[in-house]
Amino acid sequence: MEEYLILMRLDFLTKGEKPSPEQLEIYMKQYHEWVNEIISKKKFISGIGLSEEGKVIRSKQIVTDGPFVETKESLAGFIIIHAENWEDAVGIAKKCPILGGEGNSVEVRMVKGTHQN
Repeated sequence: MEEYLILMRLDFLTKGEKPSPEQLEIYMKQYHEWVNEIISKKKFISGIGLSEEGKVIRSKQIVTDGPFVETKESLAGFIIIHAENWEDAVGIAKKCPILGGEGNSVEVRMVKGTHQN
């Protein structure tokens, strides 16, 4: 099996109001159900959510508020999974509940190598 990174992006700029606490609870329940399905298939490696705030560091050590680089989409989190191939990885990513939100997206990237101490 190969390792794939599933990046989850949210559109923070063109969205109307943020989800209410009740909506957020529903979204998180759907997210946990999706991850639990991946875990039950023994394909989940790891994952983490990210804050909405961030810093972007450019060449010449210029630091700006982010996390936006040059896009309206901000990285909300990611998971790393095992998948048989691209088709399998994309099939898993297509079930990500974040895709229910207008302007949101999911990106799948194959992990080509890792750094170790």
